[in-house]
Amino acid sequence: MNEEIFSGKWHQFKGKVKEKWGKLTDDDLAKVDGRREHLLGRLEERYGWKKERAEEELKRFEEGFEKKHYSEDDEHGGSTRRKAG
Repeated sequence: MNEEIFSGKWHQFKGKVKEKWGKLTDDDLAKVDGRREHLLGRLEERYGWKKERAEEELKRFEEGFEKKHYSEDDEHGGSTRRKAG
């Protein structure tokens, strides 16, 4: 996921990031503030991972998030944000 898309979705999955990586503090997440590279740095720092491992873990998380999000859209006949008319 590129930086722009990541930033745009940050508020949607910030809570899931905290659930997945419980060593990240609220302060960490505030400092990340939607910047993917900052999250990678925090994962490296908190978990002692090398950059490649952090990237792999985050990519797997993003793919799972997108798969779940698109799956929910399909179940609801399109966007989950559509208003009933």
